[in-house]
Amino acid sequence: MVLEIDGPAELAEAAEARIDADEFMPEEERAHARAAAREDSAEALAHLVEPFDLIRDVPGIEMVQASWSSEEIDYDPDALEWDLGEEDGAEEDEDDRP
Repeated sequence: MVLEIDGPAELAEAAEARIDADEFMPEEERAHARAAAREDSAEALAHLVEPFDLIRDVPGIEMVQASWSSEEIDYDPDALEWDLGEEDGAEEDEDDRP
């Protein structure tokens, strides 16, 4: 999923409001979460979107793990492929594709 964040301050404010409203979050974790949400849009988004809710009604899949990361990229919606900076740097071989 590729998202364009055109209001990072508003995103951080919404995340902080959600963090403040979380009655089960310990105060020391709350302070860390607020700071992380202000510094990183992926962290802010993680407090606002529940990954399980995104796939709850999709048949044939089970969520095992969810993680968030963010990276600034040059986005061209007309491009056939995007270079999203694969972590291992290796490209998939044609022979390895199903």
